[in-house]
Amino acid sequence: ARRIAHEIKNPLTPIQLAAERLQRRYGKTIEEKDGVFAQLTDTIVRQVGDLRRMVDEFSSFARMPKPVFHPESLIDLTRQAVFLHEVAHSDITFRLDTPEAAPLVCDRRQIGQALTNIIKNAVEAIEARGEDAPPGEINVTLDLGERLMTATIADNGIGLPLERDRIVEPYMTTRARGTGLGLAIVKKIIEEHCGTIAFADRPGGGTVVTIVFDTLQLDALLEDNRDPAETSKGEGALAMLTRTGQKS
Repeated sequence: ARRIAHEIKNPLTPIQLAAERLQRRYGKTIEEKDGVFAQLTDTIVRQVGDLRRMVDEFSSFARMPKPVFHPESLIDLTRQAVFLHEVAHSDITFRLDTPEAAPLVCDRRQIGQALTNIIKNAVEAIEARGEDAPPGEINVTLDLGERLMTATIADNGIGLPLERDRIVEPYMTTRARGTGLGLAIVKKIIEEHCGTIAFADRPGGGTVVTIVFDTLQLDALLEDNRDPAETSKGEGALAMLTRTGQKS
């Protein structure tokens, strides 16, 4: 799968560069009223970008690395994921509600990728509404229980599709340009972190995504995979996260 993804990706760069060079060299010499040239070259560049994104997602799904567990702050990971979209979508209101601390044993990169993907889906669901829709809102809530850590992402977008029971299956998508791998990757990441993910209708319209982590199982995974020499360092880091967590 990785080889096929690589072979598909190889010709994409020269195709894109050739189309962009055609735009620069001949775009100004063609009459403005004849927009066919610009439309065709724009289509090439745009479709190459779509292909590149599809290949990247396929390649990522094919070679999902084994998670490397460390004590992290779920508050920081969530805040970073929200910030990435908040900057790009100033017309959407983002709210983050967290406890004073939310220590979680996890693979920082993978959990960050999962949160970013879910929030991206929420943004796209809001953008898919009609022009008369109310202002977009995305609320992210973290809750730390005695054993469970729960992250909830709620949006007021178009809501779940009819095929809601299959949305985490590989290659299942309701979007014209979707690969059907985004939520499949998220599900795989969450499951490898001793967690579950569920989707439900939001009262008043939209979607609620609920992720639940079993913190005791994650702590045990850290102990099983840890070098004995790293034990005291890891315990110190986890204690520091617990003490220094910030309320958002």
